[in-house]
Amino acid sequence: MRSVAINLAGVAEAPAMGTTPYRIDLDGHPYVPVGDGGIVLGVALGDLVTHAVGDHVAPGVSIGHPDQAARHALTAYGCVGNPVVVRSGAAAGTQGRVFGKRGEDGRLLVWLPDEALAKLRPGDGFSVRAHGQGARLDGLPAEVELLNLDPSLAPALGIRVAPDGGGVDVGVRGVVPSRLAGNGIGRPAQQWDVDLAFAPGDPLLAELRLGDLLAVADLDVRHNMGYRRGHVTVGLVVHGDSPMPGHGPGLVPLLCGPAALLRAVPEPGTHEGLRVNALVGAAPSAAGRAG
Repeated sequence: MRSVAINLAGVAEAPAMGTTPYRIDLDGHPYVPVGDGGIVLGVALGDLVTHAVGDHVAPGVSIGHPDQAARHALTAYGCVGNPVVVRSGAAAGTQGRVFGKRGEDGRLLVWLPDEALAKLRPGDGFSVRAHGQGARLDGLPAEVELLNLDPSLAPALGIRVAPDGGGVDVGVRGVVPSRLAGNGIGRPAQQWDVDLAFAPGDPLLAELRLGDLLAVADLDVRHNMGYRRGHVTVGLVVHGDSPMPGHGPGLVPLLCGPAALLRAVPEPGTHEGLRVNALVGAAPSAAGRAG
């Protein structure tokens, strides 16, 4: 069977707040959640997740849709690596890539060149060539699920499928237990990331970077995200840390399956993950050209 591509529309979002600007941190102190949504400048893939003073900070622009049903479809169908074009405003014509997604009402996270981000304004239009949900990698065992990823980006992420159904090997920054999984648990992984609630001072948190791959042991995200002993989920870190209890760096799931077939290989000192040169250098999948 052949996977299909879908052309979708979205708009650059403005950050949203309620009647108070404050959220409450783990110790009960109020803070203002700078950088949660909208058009974020001065943050990049490769930055430490603790680098920016803010909350759920993701580089680039968050895009959504004014119609909630269309927003859900935009979030569910859009995949990491999908090509994006700015369609209106001062940055019209600029090309970018999806590098993640967020839950709540649903939004895609899009990388654009810095000079385009500086020109962008909330409400500017985007088109997304969505492809990846339901796709398979050649030789991928049936027990291992691929989701939220344009298959064309798999080689750049170091996803290595062994011949003859021998499983998948993928390098990661580290492996964490499923007890860290916070906001996002119980939600559909095609529309949500899952926040990892690291304890303050955790040594892995201190070296974790935006764009890293990270594995979560005993987490099954093939449907709604939840605990399953013996399964492992490998995902992409797409936003920074958060002071809120139950929140933290956001992980978009990319692969899930039995640990015997999906082998996460820790690379604590050498891990590259997803960086801009790999993101923009990936060619569109043949199936993703639609026809």
